[in-house]
This record gives sequence, C-alpha cells and structure tokens, in this order.
Amino acid sequence: MQIPQEDLVAVKKRLSRAQGQLGGIIKMVEEGRECTEILTQLAAAQAAVSKAAFSLIASGIANCGTDSEGAADRAKLEKAFLSLS
Repeated sequence: MQIPQEDLVAVKKRLSRAQGQLGGIIKMVEEGRECTEILTQLAAAQAAVSKAAFSLIASGIANCGTDSEGAADRAKLEKAFLSLS
C-alpha cells in the first residue's frame, strides 16, 4: 500500500497518543480509580485508534482496494472499511 509519508506521520502521532492514553488507563486500573473515569478514558483511546484507522484508510483507499492489475476491488474496499466498525 502506497500512502504519502506525511499521512503516515500523522497516523503515527495519533497512535502514539493513544498508546500514552492506554498507559494512563492501566495506571488508573492499578490505582483503583472510579469505573466511570476509566470507561471515559477507554472511550477516548478507542476514538483515537479509530480516527487513526479511518485516516489511514482514507489516505490509502486507492491502493487498499485494488487487485493485482490495479483495478478497484469493491469487496476488498468494503471489507477493509467494515473492519473498522
């Protein structure tokens, strides 16, 4: 898959932030923090990962769903997109 480098940098930054959030969530669990606080942070981390995934697929959509001849493969595109839900 050929994705512009600047798009990959942005995705990597999003994923790094999500990684930091997950570390914070683990610490919250270890500290015995309120369930609702933990769930709020889990939702934020999940949203960050989802945004990274949507950004990646939006940037690479032309290459994510092509067959060996370079023609668009609708089923492959649908499968990639639906994997995000």
